[in-house]
Amino acid sequence: MKVYGDHQSGNCYKIQLLTSFLNIPYEWIDLNIKNGETQTESFLQLNPNGKIPILVLDDARVISESNAILNFLAEGSHLLPKDPFLKAKVLEWQFFEQYSHEPYIAVARFIQYYLGIPEERRLEYESKQLGGHKALKVMELQLQKTPFLVGDIFTIADISLFAYTHVANQGGFDLTSYPNIRQWIKRIQSMDSFQPMKLK
Repeated sequence: MKVYGDHQSGNCYKIQLLTSFLNIPYEWIDLNIKNGETQTESFLQLNPNGKIPILVLDDARVISESNAILNFLAEGSHLLPKDPFLKAKVLEWQFFEQYSHEPYIAVARFIQYYLGIPEERRLEYESKQLGGHKALKVMELQLQKTPFLVGDIFTIADISLFAYTHVANQGGFDLTSYPNIRQWIKRIQSMDSFQPMKLK
């Protein structure tokens, strides 16, 4: 199978991290977002939404949206609980990531890390800080109680949130006041088969 992605993207890194933990072989197709490589006619045939990552299976079927890809690849593994309640809790955190976390932390990181905070986006960048810290506080509260987001077990919920949280500083978010998040990050980074993000 093939994964189309950008090494700097947290959403793409989720897939790299999961495949590393589960030892899943794949071919990586590198695309440059800034150069418009996700807007070409050939790519839009794969994903009309023009976003990465996408997973192209051996039979040419395509899955887009990072968390959907995580759920597909983790099915039947120890990273996705079989218990319906725990599986729902995994999804709860993944929806939280997409609606309450990623729109603030990932967007602020894009503006700072990819674009260098151009003046015309400074107000937008600053507006993301409050929502980002609100999301971090929710995570901190949970990680005060349990070592991982869904209790004592490491799941794809942790992978979903780890991707952008561990580089939140690149979006202006100081994690100093979030000791449990910092311990959680170290916990994941110390795991066997952990693969760090390839930063420029």
